[in-house]
Amino acid sequence: MNTQDLIKIEDDYFINTFTRQPIVLDHGEGVKVWDIDGNEYLDMFAGIAVNCLGHNHPKLVKAIQDQAEKLIHISSIYYNEPALIYAKRLIEMTSFDRIFYANSGAEANEGAIKLAVKYTGKSEIISTVDSFHGRTIMTLAATGHEEYHEPFKAVMPKGFINVEYNNIDAIKEAITENTAAILIEPVQGEGGVNVPDKEYFQEIEKLCKEKGIVLIVDEVQTGFGRCGTLFAHELYGIKPDIMTMAKGIGGGVPMGGILATEEVASAFVPGDHGTTFGGGPLVCAAANAVLDAFEEENVLDNVNEVGQYFIDELKKLDKDVIADVRGVGLMVGLELTKPGAEYVDKLREAGFLINCTSGNVLRFVPPLTITKEEIDEFVKALDENL
Repeated sequence: MNTQDLIKIEDDYFINTFTRQPIVLDHGEGVKVWDIDGNEYLDMFAGIAVNCLGHNHPKLVKAIQDQAEKLIHISSIYYNEPALIYAKRLIEMTSFDRIFYANSGAEANEGAIKLAVKYTGKSEIISTVDSFHGRTIMTLAATGHEEYHEPFKAVMPKGFINVEYNNIDAIKEAITENTAAILIEPVQGEGGVNVPDKEYFQEIEKLCKEKGIVLIVDEVQTGFGRCGTLFAHELYGIKPDIMTMAKGIGGGVPMGGILATEEVASAFVPGDHGTTFGGGPLVCAAANAVLDAFEEENVLDNVNEVGQYFIDELKKLDKDVIADVRGVGLMVGLELTKPGAEYVDKLREAGFLINCTSGNVLRFVPPLTITKEEIDEFVKALDENL
């Protein structure tokens, strides 16, 4: 079938929830993907910061193939080796003590909120304006975009307070005796790649310890090397009580999770939370392969070196339409003085896949394996199209 015939299938049968780019992708290799018509693209979006190792990475592909020949799914009723091995590895690499496997970022955030409420016995959650924590009803309430709330206000849960990001006074003013948790992204992704001051997170951690508030960091987009450390909160030198994760964890296989300290995690007992698919052998085999690649291929070194090079090259662009360049690692935003949607189309037609968020911020979250040569290729095309 051709591209238009395939797209028509969606028009005829899908629930209308996405505005997609008018191409049908077929296969990929490294940082490049091809559509069914044979057109080649440099992928600067990586499936919304998911394909951390790029496309068709040999370690990841082999791990999935080998596991698929053994077991794909067994439910949460039984133990499976890949999940147990991964839990031990990840816990030993972080400051947390316990793990819960989920299937997505929204599900991880939903579980984290439940855990904080159960642990504290309180019911208010502070999050920030322009944040994004998911599209379930509860995580939507935590998400700081009023326009997303409007159609669902009749069933929106109470107790969620959105305050200005990178403003510690706003958090202090929002805290009450009923505050259970502060839920916050180390870098806002959907909000426009907003990088806060280091002191901001250190002050939040201090407040939480003083007042017995659970600190939840949402690392769904910033985790697994995206910002140059395994998890972005490490950049601020803090130790959260709970961390949520997804996107890059499985290198493209749908997976999420919650990490928590022993004290907070102990609030959950059997029956408080659960999952059918979370932590299955297939996804955990993929997650183990991602960690293998990080350890054996110096992925984090590449993120830091190439990420800084990318930001420096973007700052050299001299265009009236550019308002700001910001980011950390390979999570980079180019703020424009006008809406950015037209540039997404222009760059796609030139052979580059990007995304526009917050209306006027071009967001670049390529595979963490991208090279300086590929960055040069993209920046040249960006310069020409701007």
